[in-house]
Amino acid sequence: MRRLLTALCLVAASLPAAAQTPRNTAVLMREIDADRYDPVRSTARSAGEVIYMMSDTLVSMDWDMQTIRPGLAERWEVSPDGKTYTFHLRGDVTFCDGRPMVADDVVYTIKRWIDPATRSPVAWRAGKVRDIRATDAHTVVYELEEPFSELLAQLTLFFASVVDRNSVERLGANFGVQGFNGTGPYCWESWTPRQDLVLTRHPNYRWGPPIFENRGPAQIERVIWRVIPEATARLAALQTGAADATQYIPNVALDQLRRVPSVTVTTQPNYLWDFYMAFKIDKPFVNDATARRAMAMAINKPALVRAVWFGHAQPAVNIVNPVALDYDAASDALVPGFDPPGAMKLLDEAGWVMGSDGVRVKDGVRASFLTYGINTLENERQSEIMQQALRRIGVEMRIQFFDATVAWGRMATQEFGAVFLSYPYFSAGDALNLYFPSTQRPSPNRMNWNDPQTDAWLAEARSATDPAVRASALANVQRRLAENNVWITTAREQLFVGASNRVTGARAHGLYGVGLYKALDLRVVR
Repeated sequence: MRRLLTALCLVAASLPAAAQTPRNTAVLMREIDADRYDPVRSTARSAGEVIYMMSDTLVSMDWDMQTIRPGLAERWEVSPDGKTYTFHLRGDVTFCDGRPMVADDVVYTIKRWIDPATRSPVAWRAGKVRDIRATDAHTVVYELEEPFSELLAQLTLFFASVVDRNSVERLGANFGVQGFNGTGPYCWESWTPRQDLVLTRHPNYRWGPPIFENRGPAQIERVIWRVIPEATARLAALQTGAADATQYIPNVALDQLRRVPSVTVTTQPNYLWDFYMAFKIDKPFVNDATARRAMAMAINKPALVRAVWFGHAQPAVNIVNPVALDYDAASDALVPGFDPPGAMKLLDEAGWVMGSDGVRVKDGVRASFLTYGINTLENERQSEIMQQALRRIGVEMRIQFFDATVAWGRMATQEFGAVFLSYPYFSAGDALNLYFPSTQRPSPNRMNWNDPQTDAWLAEARSATDPAVRASALANVQRRLAENNVWITTAREQLFVGASNRVTGARAHGLYGVGLYKALDLRVVR
């Protein structure tokens, strides 16, 4: 840690004064690029942070991550049976090319999203659509096969961004690669992959979400999303004024950055992004529920979070964050605490006998499993700490990490016994419906969790029109998963956005992990 802090200081001190950024331009830094900027074909946060600036959704999410606000729809009604949503659109919305947006554009967007030919990995988030139709130029009727209690929240995500049919059909597979035509506060100018994506202000924009003081047009004429993979370089650029804002701040340097007079750091208390290790529960050794419970007892989560996130994350208990909608506190009490002697006793009583090599054995099966993950600093550090802790109770955890370009394919296989991942969500229902339906096997239900009762509770929650019924069903799922220790959730990441004193209004939002959501209040002042 000390060496890294020293390196950060040396890099910042050694840089010459930054070249003057034009007054009407802001440079926003990120760690990685996306492969494309088509809303329905990417689940990457790096895609979402740009798509939110180039497009809009029917409804928007408030800072509390729970309250639905207007977007392209200024109001809506829901039928008593929860199956039909009628959206009344604003009449003043235009695409970047100047064409007015009408109800047919919304219909095209949703139908393209859910079309099996599109092969969108997130089509389920649109609900089970029976039909979607325009009844006039500014009215959309969205009809479901069955109620979907979180539909409105799902429609705030960038996957539901309204796009221009003409651009999609003209560019084909290159939509979001060679161009993009949306209704957002900024318009696509150019993209140099792994370097810069440049946006220009949409001059007609007046329909931003009501959570912003400025609803349009944007106050900055030109935004450059710049990819800077090295953490030291990002910090140096922020401190010297070579760039204006970023959410990609290494935790080790956060306290130091807060003491820099030329930088302001904001955070979002309702941010939801969790790290976890999930067990593939039908693989040898990890198929033993007692063994999984013992492993959970062997991990000192507060110490792990201090070592990996330097105090800038929260130790997790069960799967759902306490600030999330429909969180169940009783499920946390079912997750065992840190107790290595108790873990040893559990394994002894379950018949897992310590071998001569320090690894337990039962019925010829070694207490050993292979863990996959993406090669990130957080995954490397937490896996090493957990590996050592498990070894102390006689469990061998083998680790194999991959570059992100190949990791997702490897994690859709049956080769591993556990997997390290992290993810964003906005509610208990969003998190649980993503990972735990049996129909989601083998990915993203990489645990092969196949429990008819869980499926029934999730179905009840999805179709509930009474919030209390939904909360009760989701509480049952949280308790079932806690009792079975399907995951070891390690950390609740916190969101921080750092901004230079050249700009104001850089407030951390957090929807789907995106810090600078639309950035309508961002303004250049120096």
